Amino acid sequence: MSCRTLVVAGMLSLFGAIAPVHADPCEAPLPSQPGVRFSGVVRYVGDGDGLCVGKTADPEEWIEVRLADFNAAELHQPGGTAAKTALERIALHHEVICTTEGGSSGRVISYDRVIARCQIGTDSIGDLLRHAGVTEGGN
Repeated sequence: MSCRTLVVAGMLSLFGAIAPVHADPCEAPLPSQPGVRFSGVVRYVGDGDGLCVGKTADPEEWIEVRLADFNAAELHQPGGTAAKTALERIALHHEVICTTEGGSSGRVISYDRVIARCQIGTDSIGDLLRHAGVTEGGN
């Protein structure tokens, strides 16, 4: 190997160690119309208002959801990590029923996530987060 190749390889491995990429594992096609109902278990929580819902353990069948009724702080903002932790405690591994909704733009899909109101039993996850004292204020 040339010296240049070694330097480039070393830099790539260094930057890879400093800034790992964390992609959401949800890979199912997203519903594209409002009013579509789907259900499953919350398999993954990405942040304080984003989660994956699937009937099986296969990420290819998980639908990525942006909660319609709660706007959590972004992970890098104050309260963002606490919001994610609360959503994990409230919803992870629980059965949910979700219904797609149009967002403020009228679109049902936002940033590769479907906008949906999800419920655990008769309670919306947004209401459960508010009841737990999670601060709203994200994008």
